[in-house]
Amino acid sequence: MCNSMLVGKWATWEHFWKLEKKGLIMYGQYTAGSWNYIGTQGILQGTFETFASVADKHFGGTLKGRFALTAGLGAMGSAQPLAIKMNDGVGLVVEVDREMIRRSIENGLLDTWTDSFDKAVKMVREAKRKRKAISIGLLGNAADVLPKLLRKNIIPDVITDQTPAHDPSSYVPSGLTVKEAEKLRVKNPKKYVKMAMESMRKHVEAIVGFVEKGAVAFEYGNNIRKNAYDAGFKKAFAFPGFIQAYLRPMLEEGRGPFRWTSLRGDPKDIAKLDDVIIKEFGYNKRLVRWIKKARKNVKFQGLPARVCWLGYGERARFGKIVNDMVADGEIGPIWVGRDHLDTGSVASPYRETEGMKDGSDAVADWPILNALLNACAGATWIAVHQGGGMGMGYSISAGFGMVLDGTKETEEKALRLFTFDPGIGVVRHADAGYAISKRIIKEKGIKAPMVK
Repeated sequence: MCNSMLVGKWATWEHFWKLEKKGLIMYGQYTAGSWNYIGTQGILQGTFETFASVADKHFGGTLKGRFALTAGLGAMGSAQPLAIKMNDGVGLVVEVDREMIRRSIENGLLDTWTDSFDKAVKMVREAKRKRKAISIGLLGNAADVLPKLLRKNIIPDVITDQTPAHDPSSYVPSGLTVKEAEKLRVKNPKKYVKMAMESMRKHVEAIVGFVEKGAVAFEYGNNIRKNAYDAGFKKAFAFPGFIQAYLRPMLEEGRGPFRWTSLRGDPKDIAKLDDVIIKEFGYNKRLVRWIKKARKNVKFQGLPARVCWLGYGERARFGKIVNDMVADGEIGPIWVGRDHLDTGSVASPYRETEGMKDGSDAVADWPILNALLNACAGATWIAVHQGGGMGMGYSISAGFGMVLDGTKETEEKALRLFTFDPGIGVVRHADAGYAISKRIIKEKGIKAPMVK
């Protein structure tokens, strides 16, 4: 499968929208267009890992008593409040759409909400004082709320963002209600985008203002820094992206977001595989903590599913165990895939490959090699996307799907696939000069003659 694969010069939102109106193209994002979407849980675990890494690096391993500020409760952003809470923090999430707030609460992703700025601040301060883990939604526009917090010197410990800034036509501009924005988007799309870009500038100016007052900030891969920069704010890159700042060491060792679904729709299959993860990979305390918290807090959306970050060697080992369990009738057939955000499957200079040691941020050979290798390995399907996560012209990525049906042939394919897929990521990072990847190559005997 391919989605949004436009030739470089034409890889713009304007050209994409023209083609989309004609029914000639679709936006694949990272997982939806490759049949890998499992609901908010898909992004939740990566968000959990990010905030856990923030806690480890800056706050002694926990967000207890810490205030994390963010915005956006869409399909991706709604993972943030629960991820903050699962790391014991106090989360305040600004959202302009009342329906998104309602849906997040209904799905167990957000604890409570208010449309009062003063009440939200009071709730945050009270929770911080009690060191209570809680997520709070505030109805409002981030481009208005964040500058107001800054003016009042209400400084978060951590700040990020998950509004749909990657697509300016989806970011609701300051001064408009959701309904007004919908009308303007249709009536005058150019004016809409101009207003959205100006709002993003104000939004990022506030984030940088918080940084200057001591907050820890990171972009969560929605390209808001670049859009603010293009709108005239030249200090927009004063804070890093989340991969560069926190998750790259995991990618260096071939670790990334592995996911699976019960194809017969049985939650008991997922529970049994949760037990396998805890038993087989118990040495990874953060992974075990995630599985236990996910069991308690994550509601399935669609077919029962689970996601967790497994590394090189671990994926193949887990895949064989799963296929054996299917063969023995312990569980039904299982689909396995992953996010395109992975160790060797994406080129995205403002996200996964930002600030590579050798300057290879924009080299897109690797995701294509990843897709070709996975096809040769025997994946059930392969997908290559352009523009996922960051918007048109800013990323090229690859994904796969693999159905484990218990047969010997599938076992052989799965062992190849689950080895090749993270392996090319280890090689990609070793080729860029990362010591962890070079060590993994030596320890695991990965064939990489170009790496010295």
